[in-house]
Amino acid sequence: MNTISIIGAGIGGLTLGNILKQHQYDFTIYESAPEIKPVGAGIMMAVNAMQVFDRLGLKEKIENAGNKIHRIIISDESMQPISKTEILELETQYNSCNVAIHRAELQKILAKNLNSNSIKLDHTLQKIRKEENYILDFENGNQIESKIIFGADGIKSPIRNQILKTGTIRNSGQKCWRGLVDFDLPEKHHQQAFEMWGKGKRFGFVKISDKKVYWYACINEKSFGRHSVIEDIFNDFDSLVLKIIEATSTENIICNTISDLAPIPQWYSENLCLIGDAAHATTPNMGQGACQAIEDAYIIGKLLDNHQDFNTLFEKFQSIRRKKVDYIVNTSRNIGKISQWEKGNSLRNFLMGLIPESVNQKMAKKIIELEM
Repeated sequence: MNTISIIGAGIGGLTLGNILKQHQYDFTIYESAPEIKPVGAGIMMAVNAMQVFDRLGLKEKIENAGNKIHRIIISDESMQPISKTEILELETQYNSCNVAIHRAELQKILAKNLNSNSIKLDHTLQKIRKEENYILDFENGNQIESKIIFGADGIKSPIRNQILKTGTIRNSGQKCWRGLVDFDLPEKHHQQAFEMWGKGKRFGFVKISDKKVYWYACINEKSFGRHSVIEDIFNDFDSLVLKIIEATSTENIICNTISDLAPIPQWYSENLCLIGDAAHATTPNMGQGACQAIEDAYIIGKLLDNHQDFNTLFEKFQSIRRKKVDYIVNTSRNIGKISQWEKGNSLRNFLMGLIPESVNQKMAKKIIELEM
């Protein structure tokens, strides 16, 4: 029998594994994929996540595998800046900086830091039920008994659906293409995360390694046919946008609907707790989805310093984390709507330009400050 089982070897599950390893707990992570391989796209690890990785001794490895980002710029479709957030001062304060990285590279670093036998691949959870302990039935025919369960199994979490029987996935009404491409970005953009806001659409890009650029393009679903050609949609944006899209091969582009999870009343049950997207999935507009899963793992680690009883820990964990994640889910949802207004864009851009950088800094600080 397992004492602790983590379902899902995404960034949250792997970070939690590293935290439990640091606290010398035995655990097994079950992952549905047959291998951890380079799928997905780029991701930004903000200062809050990087502080956690620093405490795990992984900060330098992640910085070396990715690209440091010192400012975040929002512009109009012709790349005229609307707002700018400089991170350098916060980087000095927290001894960490934003790092843009390929998601798979990050997963590889986190997985390599664990014992290889602590991750079981090709284990898709089919059914979970509570008897004296939890019984896990996997699609490959394996059945496992486990005392403590962590659900790090994403927005569609089977654990949340089967045990807590709660959770409404909300469609934002936006769809998003994400791409990876070898591209020589102009040098002035090398340390920037850049996002352009147009009418009912936006485009963002960031350099994630020496050669690679990660980009995303979001549109309002109701305004465009499902099979619109992406180049046609963004042909009124700066020419750099079309160059980036046209340089990307089709197999390196994925397309999803942007969704989040309506806040659920409770993240835990007896001897079981959800973390990350399974508990509080957010839209990607603040770049905090994975960062909040990492913060979840960190807070669980801090609570383990003083609590041996997991049920007490789960209750404290939710009470500590709830306010911040609700703020991020709600704020991110609102940013998504404002960024893709179809009318009144000039007024929006003008008003955003009036916001002092100190206000942007204050908001950034609120997000990246760890709660314990």
